[in-house]
Amino acid sequence: MNPPDIMQAGGGQSEVAGAVQKTGSGKPASQVLSELWIEKGLLAENQVRHATRIRDRLSSHKSLADVVKELGYARHHDLESALAGAHLALPFYEIMLEMGHLRASDIKSVLSLQEDAPDKSIADLIVENHFANEESVAMARACEIGCALLRFDYSDVEERLLKAEHLATCEKHRFVPVKREGGEIVVAFWAPDDREAVHAAKRLLGQNIHATLGTWGAISQVIRTHKRNEIKTVAGSESSVVRIVDEIIETAIRDGVSDIHIEPMQDSIRVRYRKDGVLIPHETFPKEIALSLASRLKIVAGADIAERRRHQDGRMAVVDPVSGQEVDLRVSFYVTVHGEKCVMRILSRGTNLLSIRNIGMGPRVLERLYRDVLDIPSGVALITGPTGSGKTTTLYGCINYLNDIERSIITAEDPVEYMIEGVGQCSLDPKVERTFASTLPHIVRQDPDVIVLGEIRDQSSAEAAIHAALTGHKVITTLHTEDTIGGLLRLINMDIDTFLISSTVVSVLAQRLVRRVCTSCAEPYTPTSAELSQLGLLGGADRGFKFVEGRGCGQCRNTGYRGRVGVFELLVLNDFVKDAILSRKPSYEIRRICMDSSRLVTLLEDGLLKATLGETTVHEVLRHLPRLDKPRPLGEIRRLTGL
Repeated sequence: MNPPDIMQAGGGQSEVAGAVQKTGSGKPASQVLSELWIEKGLLAENQVRHATRIRDRLSSHKSLADVVKELGYARHHDLESALAGAHLALPFYEIMLEMGHLRASDIKSVLSLQEDAPDKSIADLIVENHFANEESVAMARACEIGCALLRFDYSDVEERLLKAEHLATCEKHRFVPVKREGGEIVVAFWAPDDREAVHAAKRLLGQNIHATLGTWGAISQVIRTHKRNEIKTVAGSESSVVRIVDEIIETAIRDGVSDIHIEPMQDSIRVRYRKDGVLIPHETFPKEIALSLASRLKIVAGADIAERRRHQDGRMAVVDPVSGQEVDLRVSFYVTVHGEKCVMRILSRGTNLLSIRNIGMGPRVLERLYRDVLDIPSGVALITGPTGSGKTTTLYGCINYLNDIERSIITAEDPVEYMIEGVGQCSLDPKVERTFASTLPHIVRQDPDVIVLGEIRDQSSAEAAIHAALTGHKVITTLHTEDTIGGLLRLINMDIDTFLISSTVVSVLAQRLVRRVCTSCAEPYTPTSAELSQLGLLGGADRGFKFVEGRGCGQCRNTGYRGRVGVFELLVLNDFVKDAILSRKPSYEIRRICMDSSRLVTLLEDGLLKATLGETTVHEVLRHLPRLDKPRPLGEIRRLTGL
């Protein structure tokens, strides 16, 4: 099957205006797309007319897809899915404009850039300069030239089709053979309408090829992986596996990753990085190196290399390739049906710990934390939240604040994640019966002022924290719960007497981490009616606040986010809250009492306020924060937090 006979549709236009003339019907892109959506049954004709009228009345340009989505007529995912397999014969950037992936100003900027680089295609310039991601460009290009969009990774490529001597040609013309299907070889091209690239593929693979469109990211990843691994010999090469492990870890540290996931699949090994709380694909390796890779990781992590039936933990220290400082990695091996999965948590040393002042609390909330929690001499301070919510960072920030020459601080952690000078830190080890229960009596004999228990996991560790507070010590610990009230209820469910909870627990701090809007590409954003309704703001007096979102740029890798910001809910127990606990009132009643009498600002309220301040987005607030109650007016939240 030959590719469509459209020469260089995305690979050589010098002017957008000239390319627009290629649409045979002469219809505008919005009309072509709306007719497609009607044909697919996504929209009715009257809905299209209504959406078009609203868009025409707007003072600034808005894509038809965005208007349809905000009216609630269809989801953006469904509108995009309808494009699959369609041949619209429209310039791809016009499709992207109406889908909301590009702005008119972006197209003008691309044309300006092309004047300085006339040999580069518009598609390449859009991707290279981060006006849009490769996936959206590829989707629109496929509609333009009537070519199938192929999504694939290294595990999908038939090994015998990709030969080492072909790699240079594949890289030059940006294509890769993927599989055989019906007597033809399916080939993924970044520009399937580039005749020179198609001819090069036919010279290597024969005349019977089926040209599809693939992203250059996927194509280059396959070529890069094949070059490095040398699939036929890597399984028996110990030095190659060592290099792979070193590169995975060094790249993760250099990119500021928090976790590394090395996951055995049915036919491959997938490596993903967690950055800013989101897992992103990094690399795919052949399944043949699975045992060698797991063995190498166990050796450097100090785990049992011969044990493959049980889950294991380990730890290693490596050197940061940028700063030259040592970095700790906590390693977990988990036995799955396809082999051992390895997850590495990257832990910075104490010099990089955040101050409690810099974690994102509002001024008045921070003042309460100092005055009513950290500066008092005794009681239990709980820090709660799910895995990956930043509890450890906050815990060590509190320790740093309390760590001075006049205090003795002793910790019992499982394991010690950050080392702090001047603090007596103990890493628990059940293998030698060094547990919470056995360690606590020895901690008390150390004459501590502050006791830090890494985490309350069960009734015994909860009782250890309570009993330590009963002896007049300050205890700081963490707990996995959804919010502050959940922390109190979990202690009750652990059969801790309510009178002990009310007499020892001083505070509960719940938190989450949400992605921070990239300051380099932030732009104003108007939430939809559905989003405002979910936030409890629909029809309220708070609609004058400005929201932003990141467009995507080189600084944030086209995600619109860079870094994370903490969202907090601080409950300081007063007499009213303690009475509610003693009376075993239901959770909603305790929450109401906390909000009325203890100046509690919920996670949703704090996140909503930070969204209005441009620190995060409405999408992140809705995605991460529990919506248990309707938020109060933003003015009231600002007064309580001081933001």
